Amino acid sequence: MAELDAASRRLEFKDSELANKLFGPQAGNLALLADKTGVLIDTRGSAATLSGPAEAVDLAASVLTQLYGLLQEGKSVHPQDVDCAWRILLREPGSDIRRIFQDTVYVASPRKTIAPKTISQRDYLSAIRENDLVFAIGPAGTGKTYLAVALAVSALMKREVKRIVLARPAVEAGEKLGFLPGDLAEKVNPYLRPLYDALHDMLDFARVQDMLATGVIEVAPLAFMRGRTLNDAFVILDEAQNTTPEQMKMFLTRLGFGSRCVVTGDVTQIDLPTQTRSGLVEARGILAGVKGIGFVQFHEEDVIRHPLVGRIVQAYDRYDQGRKKAKA
Repeated sequence: MAELDAASRRLEFKDSELANKLFGPQAGNLALLADKTGVLIDTRGSAATLSGPAEAVDLAASVLTQLYGLLQEGKSVHPQDVDCAWRILLREPGSDIRRIFQDTVYVASPRKTIAPKTISQRDYLSAIRENDLVFAIGPAGTGKTYLAVALAVSALMKREVKRIVLARPAVEAGEKLGFLPGDLAEKVNPYLRPLYDALHDMLDFARVQDMLATGVIEVAPLAFMRGRTLNDAFVILDEAQNTTPEQMKMFLTRLGFGSRCVVTGDVTQIDLPTQTRSGLVEARGILAGVKGIGFVQFHEEDVIRHPLVGRIVQAYDRYDQGRKKAKA
């Protein structure tokens, strides 16, 4: 049966220079695609022959053909793009990679354009554009916070909002804040570091510092939001799984006129005390179906990793399974 399903397909790329860019240094892009799809890929000049299960061959051919089209338009193609294109077409075979990749969120520099890389990221951007409040729930590494910050910076640059407010709950995970050195700001700063990292990836250091000093951008612990009304702002609450129901209600009712809000979190990584309910989990149940509020669920397949990280995770999974079998 497997032999009957086998297929072979030859792709001819007219521009040999673009074909070399598509194949990657030492054919690294092709090796990555072969590893993902299980397809054997042989090259001769600017042509590639794909062999393997028919469905996998069609998928690999679509990835290469669409990425070649991007190269023809002057775009660059990196291993990450190969991985993302494969993920998208695996989930939605009829997807137009060009339309998804070129949905520019923010141009950080001439060499760095931020755009969606998965179907869920595409849906996430649409939800934020269509709703005043969006909840993004899913594992780390799916781009929830990064894309929200990119949209916030873009809205600020276009003068759609007057300020950006980034907040995080300062949950003690193993260390008591009181035992950490420094004043309150220095104690909570490590919890806010990922938000600063995202900002510095999109704006130069001096500009970020100037905006922080003038209050155009504010990065603060969630507790600092109490009693405030945030007008004309793009507000992001990160790591929201670590809010209590009371904190979540307090935060959501801070939203003022002309503001948008994004709440991100991973309900499988709750660091609250055992008996404490997560405000994010509760909000998901209470607010589902409310007009003007969008929910986007990210999944493990949306995690964008360096290919080596994926192999490391698989190796640890095999090791753990082997240990469990040995104990059985």
